[in-house]
Amino acid sequence: MDAVTYPDPRVIDFIEKKMIPVRVAFDAQPLAADFNVKWTPTLITLDIHGKEHHRTLGFLSPEELIPSLLLGKAKCHFDLDETQEALNPLDAILQNYPQSEAAPEAVYLRGVSTYKNTHNAAPLKEAYEMLKERYPSSQWTKRAYPYRLL
Repeated sequence: MDAVTYPDPRVIDFIEKKMIPVRVAFDAQPLAADFNVKWTPTLITLDIHGKEHHRTLGFLSPEELIPSLLLGKAKCHFDLDETQEALNPLDAILQNYPQSEAAPEAVYLRGVSTYKNTHNAAPLKEAYEMLKERYPSSQWTKRAYPYRLL
């Protein structure tokens, strides 16, 4: 990723504005052991308390790295019960990276976050319908399958 992804101006701008990057060699102890890093690149999104919320393993292009990092930010907010704050990075994925690998999970998580904010089940069904239409073979479509009954 050093040759292709990290030097990309979009990635540089995103990381400088939205993340606090820390680079650790996969064999650097004790951090590699503490975070179960066995291979490079392993990208882990942590919250302000150092708790992991999202992990990727292997190469990501610039077009996949940014939505993956956005998903990590959304999952941090979601896991901390900040579901309203989770919506901004999820919306950014869906608006700017709708064909990314992160997009189906963003649709799912957006439906769940909106439901948790409103206690209205309609966003869950809407999430399923969007997943079925745009990402029919995604695991997230399968996970949202029960929502079709709402």
